Amino acid sequence: MDLDWMAWTAPTAIFFVCIALMLAGMTVWELVSPTVEAKGFLPMRTTRGDRLFIGLLGSAFLHLGWLAATDLSLWGASAVSLLWVAAVIRFG
Repeated sequence: MDLDWMAWTAPTAIFFVCIALMLAGMTVWELVSPTVEAKGFLPMRTTRGDRLFIGLLGSAFLHLGWLAATDLSLWGASAVSLLWVAAVIRFG
């Protein structure tokens, strides 16, 4: 499959593959162990799916901010995003 017209970089492609893998993993996790609402550092009670969505949305904004603020590689934004998603899912 030729994706040259999209001008994707390797970090961007890996980012979207990771999103797809997280969604598949969360689906299996939900089927095995149904979620319970919890209250963490977020200002509302959330389920695992809510926290994943908030984490992914934050990751998108982190990547956009990274692109706007710096010329550094997207690997840095991806590392920060991974930490952000892990923190939101665990402690959110």
